[in-house]
Amino acid sequence: MTDGTTHDHALAAFQGLAIGDALGMPTQSMSLEQIREDHGRITGFVDAGPRQRIAHGMPAASITDDTEQAVLVARLLVEGDGRLDPTRFAEALIEWERGMAEKGSLDLLGPSTKTAVQRILDGVPASDAGSTGTTNGAAMRITPVGITTTADDLDRLVDAVQDASRVTHDTGLGIAGASAIAAAVSAGIDGATRAEALDVAVAAARSGARRGHWVAGASIAERTAWAREWLPTVAPEDRTAAIDGVIGTSVASQESVVAALALVSLDLDPWETLCTAASIGGDTDTIAAMAGAVLGAVHGAAAWSPDAVAQVESVNGIRFADVVAPLLRLRARGATSADPTSADPTSPGATSAH
Repeated sequence: MTDGTTHDHALAAFQGLAIGDALGMPTQSMSLEQIREDHGRITGFVDAGPRQRIAHGMPAASITDDTEQAVLVARLLVEGDGRLDPTRFAEALIEWERGMAEKGSLDLLGPSTKTAVQRILDGVPASDAGSTGTTNGAAMRITPVGITTTADDLDRLVDAVQDASRVTHDTGLGIAGASAIAAAVSAGIDGATRAEALDVAVAAARSGARRGHWVAGASIAERTAWAREWLPTVAPEDRTAAIDGVIGTSVASQESVVAALALVSLDLDPWETLCTAASIGGDTDTIAAMAGAVLGAVHGAAAWSPDAVAQVESVNGIRFADVVAPLLRLRARGATSADPTSADPTSPGATSAH
């Protein structure tokens, strides 16, 4: 892929993350029945409704913690020259939640991240704080790692995911979920189809499950492999209920990450896919955000309407091109350093740096 195409797909991945997040904002943590009563089926950006407790009063196209923390990870990766320093990340998460609380927002840290941050405040080293984190908090904000790290060496990518997840989600489940999303994003940026990106996601989840602390839970890799084959066989009119009732839509990584990737496997229009994700109940903003990141990476700018991108950027005061450009510079440098011909001047095809 050309540099321009790589940039197009990386930018679309971050845009997809934010668009999915914003579509799911008004329905997050609501039941399927409540969503149907308040909104019917989500077909576009809408204001938070009267029963939306977490995002109460937020206007249409507002992002939530999913995108905000992904931007935070992106900034810290650039500051750390490609590495996410655990202590600095913990401090930044604490600062972020304090700022949200001061604004009166209920959109605060998720359960695993909240536990880890409290442990840090209690004196536990940042590198040890995430030993119980199994929810999707690491996966929801991992897209910047997928942008900075190529997927041609999965061990290296999963290393980067674990480094980025260690503070809050240093468990096999947390790392497996984040690895699946990061790998699918990275593969898409490099030209993978949906099916190929899902193959890489499953392989990365298997690798990630062997990292960190063991916590009991179903295999994200095996559940994803099953769900991507099963969900397309379900009648379209029954899929929302099937995802809600069989795959699950909770904050548990083995439910929400699998739900996001299963939606990707349907091979439907990206916007339609994210509207479905925003309508299924549970952790809708995160499921739609993860699916949006993968779909954007696979399809590039064609996935999203320029009007939708402009609305999300305008409402939230953000320009995604400014976030993505420095991440791609890290990716290009990392790919070069990982190339054996770049390290050995005697290798075939190697050129002198002088």
